[in-house]
Amino acid sequence: MINHDGMIRTQIQLEDEQLEQLKRRAESEGTSLAEAVRRAIALFLRGGSTVSRGERKRMALEAAGRFGSGKKDASTQHDAYLAEAFRG
Repeated sequence: MINHDGMIRTQIQLEDEQLEQLKRRAESEGTSLAEAVRRAIALFLRGGSTVSRGERKRMALEAAGRFGSGKKDASTQHDAYLAEAFRG
């Protein structure tokens, strides 16, 4: 059923933690829960990340140092190695 503002009412199920995080995010942005859900969906459909900046930082720090190239000079020659990888 479409209401007067062109919106369609729907029902979704979220995990408890998802709902709590979404509520906190909506509150911090001064918006409604429904608007926060619409923004998250719009971002997702544009191919954007719905992961917070803090979470992205945590994941990057967690990944740092976990992989090895076997190259002794990777810290100084990373641009050359990256270019080589994209050519190959």
